[in-house]
This record gives sequence, C-alpha cells and structure tokens, in this order.
Amino acid sequence: MPASSEGALHTNRLAAETSPYLLQHAHNPVDWYPWGAEALTRAREEAKPIFLSIGYAACHWCHVMERESFEDPATAEQLNRDFVPVKVDREERPDLDAVYMDAVQAMTGQGGWPMSVFLTPDGRPFYGGTYFPDERRHGMPSFREVLDAVQRAWTADRAAVETAGDRLVEAIDASARAAAVNAESAPGPRDVSAWMLDPAAAELERGFDQANGGWGRAPKFPQSMAIEALLRHHVRSGDARSLAVARRSLDRMAAGGIHDHLAGGFARYATDPAWLVPHFEKMLYDNAQLARVYLHAWQLTGDPLYGDVTRTTLDYLRVNLTTPDGAFAASEDADTEGVEG
Repeated sequence: MPASSEGALHTNRLAAETSPYLLQHAHNPVDWYPWGAEALTRAREEAKPIFLSIGYAACHWCHVMERESFEDPATAEQLNRDFVPVKVDREERPDLDAVYMDAVQAMTGQGGWPMSVFLTPDGRPFYGGTYFPDERRHGMPSFREVLDAVQRAWTADRAAVETAGDRLVEAIDASARAAAVNAESAPGPRDVSAWMLDPAAAELERGFDQANGGWGRAPKFPQSMAIEALLRHHVRSGDARSLAVARRSLDRMAAGGIHDHLAGGFARYATDPAWLVPHFEKMLYDNAQLARVYLHAWQLTGDPLYGDVTRTTLDYLRVNLTTPDGAFAASEDADTEGVEG
C-alpha cells in the first residue's frame, strides 16, 4: 500500500509520483529522485555517483531493505551526502529494469529485486547487487559498508571506476549484438523439427527432480513453460516419459505449500526443494501460465485434480487480482502488516 503522509517526518520527490511502489518510499528520509533528467543533471553537476534502487510494490525483500536501510536516518544521511539516490518501479519502467538487470547479472552472475546498482553520472553501471542487509549476514557485507567502499573508490580513482563502467557497457552491448545475430539465424516456427525437440525434452527429463518434481533446489520456481513443453512433446511424439515428468511436477506443486489451498493460486516460489514453504508473493504471470498448463494436463489426462487446480487458480485471479475497473493487478504482496505471509 502507498505510504501515508499523516504524521510523516519526511517527504521526498516520490510523493508526486503515481506508482504505488514509488509512493511507498515517498516518506523515507532518503532524498529519492524518480528516474529522469533532474537526477542525472544533479549527478553530473555535483560529480556524484547515482545509487539506483529498482523494485516493485509486492516484493518482500524490497520491503525488508526499506525497513532496515531506507528508513534508517544514518543510512539515509550517508546516501544523501555521497550519492544521488534514484528509485524505479520495474513494473512502470521494464526497459530500465532489463538494462540494469543485464548489468547486475554480468557483474554477479545472478539477479533479483530489490536491484541495487551504482552508476556514473551519465548512467553507466559500475557496481551492483540485489538485497544488502543492514548488518553483515550470511557472508554479505552490510549496505553501509557497500556505500563506504563505493564512495572511497569513486573519490580515490574516479577514472578507474568510469573505465570499469565503460568496459561493462561494452561487454553487455557485445553480448546483445551476438544474441541478435543468433536470433536472426535461428529457425522459424516451421523449421523446428524432431531433431531439435527430442534432445530438448531429453535434457528436461535428465535435469528433473525425481523426488519432488520440477527443476533445481532452493529457491524453487514453478517452471510452467518447461512443463508445457513436455506436454506438447508427449502429444507430438507419444513419449510417455515426458508426460510422467510433467505430471510429477504438477502433482507435487499442487500438493505443496506453494499452492494456496484456501484462496487458490500459487506463490512465486518455494524456499525449499519439496515445494513446502512458499514465498508468499503471488504474480499474475505465474498464475496465468500455471492455469494454462494445468488445463492442458486435464485435457490430456482427464485427471480431476488438474481441473480443480485450473478452476481455483482462475477463481483466484478473478477474485483477488481483478481491479474495480476490470483490469488485472500484476501481483499480490508477500507482506501483511509488515510481516511476510
């Protein structure tokens, strides 16, 4: 929910925005700017790096980092003194999110939200990560330690920092160009044949978690498109193994805690390999894809479980994610009254 201005000690520029996520941060003591010319101009004029924080309204760890760091007066003072702080809603600006996610993944090998990126005054990323805790934890430095280190590097050798940013941007550009060339030479839909699809299905079957269904360990995400690919492979080829792998995944997810047995729908991911403990945030796109794949499984097998899961998931979307004007909300928050769940 947007932050209330009643009794607020601080109000920053985000109070003039319309994004629910930005409004959540409108009364942080951090002197947030929305993305735009004003922030970039100030960074250039004051020769300060930009701290870019990207998230979205339903993001649990975004809320945690806000409570721990962005609402902390000492951290806010440090951010305001040494950086130009900028907040972006990834659902409002998916273009910026995609660009800087590429950068964070290139630097760290992983990505997520909240995304925390340090930029040169012209917007080139040179350091980044995701959630940083308020104190050292699980091998991660504290956020204030990160701020100290970045500020010292910027002050001691700005040219080296800017060169690192230039090289990172060049590497991302080269990767994007190579991907574009590969996309142009990739076969079209009519060119896809069994010699491509059979090995892909076999690879999915090899990487499958036989005990729990799905792929990977923890955090464990529902791989709707992989399951759909196996169902389609079964239809095309008659491969019983593909159907069995798909069904094991669907059965275990439906029985697990990732599936909301009361309100319907599925959480974004499970925090364990067996789908038992959900991360309570629910996404529109996950539930739309899962409803479709369970429907397809019901059409193929007639299993009433799949029909029931399809109906309750669609009911969840209709009841919980439909707005009064008939649109769909993008997500449902993981937190209730400041607590996850």
